[in-house]
Amino acid sequence: MSNPAAVLVFTKTTGFRHASIPAGVEAVEAIASELGLHTEHTEDADVYSPDQLIDFRAVVWLSTSGDILDELGRAALADYVTGGGGWCGIHNASNAEVSWPYFRELIGARFIGHPPGCTDGRIEVKDADHPATAHLPKEWRWNDEWYSFDRRPEGFDVLLEVDEDSYDTADLAMGAPHPLAWHRRLEAGRCFYTALGHSESAYADPAFLAHIKGGLQSVLRPE
Repeated sequence: MSNPAAVLVFTKTTGFRHASIPAGVEAVEAIASELGLHTEHTEDADVYSPDQLIDFRAVVWLSTSGDILDELGRAALADYVTGGGGWCGIHNASNAEVSWPYFRELIGARFIGHPPGCTDGRIEVKDADHPATAHLPKEWRWNDEWYSFDRRPEGFDVLLEVDEDSYDTADLAMGAPHPLAWHRRLEAGRCFYTALGHSESAYADPAFLAHIKGGLQSVLRPE
């Protein structure tokens, strides 16, 4: 299944399923093509074996949810990333693999909820030098679901924070800072996560697409 210049796009869900997944897959495929890469889109967890993962330059989890890998698949993914592979999580990826403690090393923090619907908010760019944020203004107005997390990511570098005064947090305020996107090195590999990307329209927005493109670029395993 794998290709020496391929990105794996994984969209398996056992919990909530986002209607924006098809648009997201199409967008990631287009981004990968711009980078000269082929994509393999699947919801078959059997791809998580050492002999299949080895040729992928990165793995993208696009709004995955629930427990989606067995123990062998989990071990294969952990070995892939620590051995030099890249992992990129988008939106509901932080609501996946809730029974796998090690997944926190990849994702950084776990989703606990969001206020109802998508609303406008103000995002602050905390690191303007990263490929995922270099194109953004210092303050970025955006409309999305505003995810809250069980904690702030430890061992990660934060890229984006949301100003909680700019939207109704309901009963899900984290206080400042409220991170939304971050990245890290994990032994020889790299991880990137963004909480943005709920709506289908996001995957046609140039600023958001550049955010995803930069995130993917930042985790790609060197050829």
